[in-house]
Amino acid sequence: MNIDSNWTLIRRLFARSFQSSLHFSMATVTPEGLPHVTPVGSLMLRAPGHAVYFEEFTQRMPANFGANPNVCVLAVRSGLLFWLWSALRGEFRTPPAIRLHGTVGAVRPATEDELRQWSRRVGKLRGTRGYRMMWANMRTVRDVYLHSVSTTWSIPHPSRILLVRVA
Repeated sequence: MNIDSNWTLIRRLFARSFQSSLHFSMATVTPEGLPHVTPVGSLMLRAPGHAVYFEEFTQRMPANFGANPNVCVLAVRSGLLFWLWSALRGEFRTPPAIRLHGTVGAVRPATEDELRQWSRRVGKLRGTRGYRMMWANMRTVRDVYLHSVSTTWSIPHPSRILLVRVA
């Protein structure tokens, strides 16, 4: 799947995943070569092939990027109704998950546009104590430069039974 020509679909799949999971999983590699997965709720897809995430809560990932800037972002649609409906139909009409592979840039201050996008995502919680504690002072981001995409589904068999690849 081509990132540029399928960016609208990729954004739609990521949005549906976020609605059900409220985070994405970002996989990195530690300096010792071990896999490391972190839930990240602040990843925002921007222009085709580009995303940013706020780095205020990630602890291990910055050290991992010093040794290896590669990242894999997994978005899984985990809503019960989606899975139940798919099971009843015997197929997925949209991919249940999607992976983006890329590299990260250096930490930098968030732009006003990025702060506005973040505010739209969490703005309904603005008056809460949790918002003030966690999200009111989000200021630093990392760019994620995406170069490949894959879904976790295969093309439906003529019998309409869909086999899901397990990674």
